[in-house]
Amino acid sequence: MPLKLIREDITKLHCDAIVNAANSSLLGGGGVDGAIHRAAGTGLLAECRTLGGCRTGEAKITKGYRLPCKFVIHTVGPVWRGGAHGEEALLRSCYRNSLALAKQYGCESVAFPLISSGVYGYPKDKALQIAVDEITAFLLGEEMLVYIVIYDKSAFQIGEKLFDDIAAFIDDRYVEEHFDFRYRSEVFADSIALDTDESAPLAGDTFAAKAPLFETQMPACASMPAPAAAPMPAGQQKKNATLDDALKHIDESFSEMLLRKIDEKGMTDAECYKKANIDRKLFSKIRSDRLYKPSKTTAIAFAIALELPLEETKDMLMKAGFALSHSNKFDIIIEYFITNGNYNVFEINEALFAFDQNLLGV
Repeated sequence: MPLKLIREDITKLHCDAIVNAANSSLLGGGGVDGAIHRAAGTGLLAECRTLGGCRTGEAKITKGYRLPCKFVIHTVGPVWRGGAHGEEALLRSCYRNSLALAKQYGCESVAFPLISSGVYGYPKDKALQIAVDEITAFLLGEEMLVYIVIYDKSAFQIGEKLFDDIAAFIDDRYVEEHFDFRYRSEVFADSIALDTDESAPLAGDTFAAKAPLFETQMPACASMPAPAAAPMPAGQQKKNATLDDALKHIDESFSEMLLRKIDEKGMTDAECYKKANIDRKLFSKIRSDRLYKPSKTTAIAFAIALELPLEETKDMLMKAGFALSHSNKFDIIIEYFITNGNYNVFEINEALFAFDQNLLGV
């Protein structure tokens, strides 16, 4: 199952387990910890008193009580002290141990806050990268729906350079699209003006002036052999072969194209739908229904998983009835990642989330 970034109050999320960014006493505190204890009620505090606290990087589990989840997994993140005191290893351990507990207790869905990124001061972009790394590594071998819950925009941050690069790419493509439209309009207006300019020579006059160029004739010679056909250039042969391939697949549906591409890439079905951040059940529907019509985000997610270049991505989208446009911020962000050769669906989703766009996958 996929990883989802959502903006939500974690205490209201319906899933099997939520993760509490706790302090070492497990007896409640500020931020997410305090909110979870308040929402769960006194039963949670009473059970936590029996656990004897928790060390940094480790995790313990309790019932959910009045929360809309079965379990609360409590983990203690590191306090940021500059990065040279083992903070990264401890934060990674928080995610690994929490996911291991979720699996042990049969959870099919679990929601994480961005651990240590609040009062503990862990840089938000670094905390996010660690969360995504550990969760995606886990999901490569497991079937579980995992949420990273962002309470508000201030709690989420991708790398500043990446954000600036994408923003510049969007601006360039958006300006380019609208400049081209204005330019085409101006050329069209100019052409109308030329066609109605009475001082311009008539087409007939122009051809009459050039007529002598076409009057030279070859002398007749009945016995002249027909010229030998020139060999077809290699480039033209390649173009014809490409055209033949295109015609062969012209009636192919989206589902058929997807399955063919998976085979051509030498991937397994599981490798493809996991790289696409797609649920296994949805992939099964696509595989079993030749005429399945996916959403645009699903179609692009598969193109990303298959690491298709831009033109092939557009072809796959056309099979699903969609296109990419420079008038659409979502589309431009997708183009940015493809043209830069970055096919990591989770990094793409981080950027889409930062720009308030729909995410890839399910």
